[in-house]
Amino acid sequence: MNRTYDVAIVGGGPVGSTAARICAKSGLKTLLIEEQAHFGYPVQCAGLLSDSAFRECEVSCSSVLNTVSGADVHAGEATCSFDAGRTMAYVVDRGALDHEMGKAAADAGADIQLKTIASGISRTSGILHLKGVNGPEDVSYSMLIAADGPRSSISRMVGIPRAPVYLSGLQCDVHHALPPDHVQIYPNASPEFFGWMIPLHPDQTRIGLCGIHHVKERFSEFIKPFQNKATHFVSGTIPLGTLTRSYDDRILIAGDAAAMAKPTSGGGVYTGIRAARHAAEVAIRCIEMDDFSPKAMASYEHAWKADFGHEILRGFHFFQIRQKISEKDMESLIRTLSHPNLQEVITRKGDMDRPSGLIKALLSHPRMIPAYYLMGKAFARSKL
Repeated sequence: MNRTYDVAIVGGGPVGSTAARICAKSGLKTLLIEEQAHFGYPVQCAGLLSDSAFRECEVSCSSVLNTVSGADVHAGEATCSFDAGRTMAYVVDRGALDHEMGKAAADAGADIQLKTIASGISRTSGILHLKGVNGPEDVSYSMLIAADGPRSSISRMVGIPRAPVYLSGLQCDVHHALPPDHVQIYPNASPEFFGWMIPLHPDQTRIGLCGIHHVKERFSEFIKPFQNKATHFVSGTIPLGTLTRSYDDRILIAGDAAAMAKPTSGGGVYTGIRAARHAAEVAIRCIEMDDFSPKAMASYEHAWKADFGHEILRGFHFFQIRQKISEKDMESLIRTLSHPNLQEVITRKGDMDRPSGLIKALLSHPRMIPAYYLMGKAFARSKL
């Protein structure tokens, strides 16, 4: 006999665990399935969460390795540095953070099923087909939330087209000391996105980059000074641009499964958890009102778009322009941004999760006039 749940959630990362915790806490019979044997592994994240993203996780500080208050951006001979004078981001052990969030979902009453994958869906009958440690089995659901990552099997099963852009990422940990309170950013290490160095401990640094083409070769060049000190290599995928639709019949899609990562940084925890909250609220309301109409499903997409959709759209526009900025022009742009007046704007307006306000403030500042020509060239190239 099939098990029956109000809500089935596929994917045990921060997005799925948040949705499961909220649904279970509301009294819904909730199932959370995760394909791995443990929450949070393998790690596929740089582990740098903004202050807002960390607060959205609603966890203790037990996973925190370090905190940072600023960043140094390097391009050629140019460097732009800024410091907010307060904690702007947390460097976390993602395995530990994900485990704590999964445990919170279980403590709220969600059933947890590890080492299990979704192998199929019967949408007309509301049945999720599973394969895992219990063998093949079917689970009936009233609502399904897909939080199953960049290559979401649920999205494919319901025929939603893939995201327009996929970034590939590589990183490793090295024995190397950095100033503990600043992240180092290297746009020219990966001309389609950027490279990074994140201080983990006094003598340990996380180094990585994301891009579209020649990622392995660029990563090898980037870590060459540290190749004999490198440990714990990690790869990952970041979808950008959002899907054409983030819902289907009784199905809501959130986080990387819906390509909700921020195009300016690649981070997906903040937007993913915000989407999970909206998905859980819609699921609870639909079940309480017994309303599973297309309009009810679409209310989820309306909610997350009203929350942060405009940031993703604007961010993707700047991501497209960024593809056309040459290394030489990037150096000139960073040199312009290093002016004290602009550094003050960055410090005052900077927001890792909602950067459009900072971009607007910078573009309206007179000190940015030297960069208008560079940005104009890139914009023109992006239209070709």
